[in-house]
Amino acid sequence: MLPRTVILLSWVSFLNDAASELITPLLPLFLTARLGAGPWAVGLVEGVAEATASLLKIVSGYLADRGLRHKPLVFSGYALSNLCRPLIGLAGAWGAVLGLRFLDRVGKGLRTAPRDALIAHTTPPELLGRAFGFHRALDNAGAIVGPVVGFWLLQQGLPMTEVFLWSAVPGACVLLLLLWIQEPKRPPKLSPPPLRWRALERPLRGLILASGGLQLTTAPEVFLVLWATDRGLELAWAPLLWAAASAVKTPLAMLGGEWSDRIGRFKVLLLGWSGRIATLFALALAEDGALVTWGLFLAYAASLALTEGPERALVGTCAPPALRASAFGLYHMTVGLAALPGGVIFGSVWQWGGASLAFALSALGTAASAAVFLAYAGRAHKACT
Repeated sequence: MLPRTVILLSWVSFLNDAASELITPLLPLFLTARLGAGPWAVGLVEGVAEATASLLKIVSGYLADRGLRHKPLVFSGYALSNLCRPLIGLAGAWGAVLGLRFLDRVGKGLRTAPRDALIAHTTPPELLGRAFGFHRALDNAGAIVGPVVGFWLLQQGLPMTEVFLWSAVPGACVLLLLLWIQEPKRPPKLSPPPLRWRALERPLRGLILASGGLQLTTAPEVFLVLWATDRGLELAWAPLLWAAASAVKTPLAMLGGEWSDRIGRFKVLLLGWSGRIATLFALALAEDGALVTWGLFLAYAASLALTEGPERALVGTCAPPALRASAFGLYHMTVGLAALPGGVIFGSVWQWGGASLAFALSALGTAASAAVFLAYAGRAHKACT
């Protein structure tokens, strides 16, 4: 049985993702079709947003490990995101979208590391994979509801601007549910040991390096929406395709977490990354056709979901208990900082070399990142995976 705190935080993520994913599949179309931005600008907006969140993740993790209570950081982060997100629909230029996405991701940066540390603190080690898998599963389930609601609203004739404003409804429910979460009392840790890179377990260091490389060379999912619309997908169907991807992610996130508890984090990570490489090459070589478009979109989502739980479980298992929030912050910071150049690079290659070249280079970068993890962790992976 998972702890009450894990269950509540998972439902918070469900509602927050319902609000977030109500607008996410529409955002690249809003930027390009309504505001006249190009793929390069789409990559810049997403890259700046994720890099901003990442810088704050290490700060919030550091503060949480030094005595600042986790719940206020989590609450303030969700509050800021859900106040700013609906206003994107009122933006008149892509620069305004950039600013609001920046504030949205500031909120994510405040909450992510303390939230993950809270899950790790309240869960027995043998259930960490299941706990993070359950959390990611509900997070992805929320990403089903949001796009389906967005699809329905578009079918009712609402413009994209009004659809964005509707994201305030599940966002308000997030803040109400957070009030029920009780943070367990822990001994004060005013002076924990510093977070030293060489003091971390080799599998954790390998994961952090590999995750940064994966984010630097990955294909952001918003670009797959552009890829699908370039292949004939109608605007109104974009949220439904996004919801279908989340429906695939939901059981696989839970399955990946549970598998990592049974057969090891290492094996599940390599399985998911291998699937991602194969799918990216398939995207680069894909023929036209609705079945191919939907199939590859869903396959890419599946490859991402399978590693979500194991990655976080590995951090929670390998990190020293007194530095868990800082370790989660370092992991998330590395991933997010790589998102800025990664998004710009992918968008630039797409704009000037075409989508096929962008996907092929992404596949090669993913393979290189997986090789880094293999080389770095080596036989030491059994220590905490």
